[in-house]
Amino acid sequence: MKIQRDDIWLLSRLDYLWSRYFINTPQNNKVFIKFGRFAKFRLGSIKLDKKSKSSFITITGMFKNPKIPMAVIDCTIAHELTHYSHGFSSPHPKMHKYPHEGGVVKREMQSRGMGHLLKAYRDWIKEYRKEFR
Repeated sequence: MKIQRDDIWLLSRLDYLWSRYFINTPQNNKVFIKFGRFAKFRLGSIKLDKKSKSSFITITGMFKNPKIPMAVIDCTIAHELTHYSHGFSSPHPKMHKYPHEGGVVKREMQSRGMGHLLKAYRDWIKEYRKEFR
C-alpha cells in the first residue's frame, strides 16, 4: 500500500515524534504542521502567530517525494520540535539566546534518543549536496 504524503500524514509523524521523544514537553498552545512550497535548502521552519498564539511548522514540499527517507523527514520535524521545546516560536521560556547556539539542537536530539535520525539526515544530506556540485 502506497502512503500518501500529505498534511494529515505529516500530522501523524508530528504526533508520533511528540509522544515518543518529547513526552516531557507540554503542548501549551495549538501546533499546526503542513507542507509548504518546494524548497531546496530550507527544509523546515517554525513560527509563532502573535494573534492566535499558535505555532506553525512548515516542511518543504520536496519531502512529499517518496524517495526522501522518512527518517530525514522525522529529523526535520524533530528539529523544529526542539526549537519549540527551547522556547522558540512557542509559549515556553527561551532556554538560549539563539536557536542553534553552540549545537544545542543536535545535543538535545541526541539526549532524547534521536541520534539515529541525525545519522540518517547526515547520510542523506551528503548525497543530496552532491547534486549541486
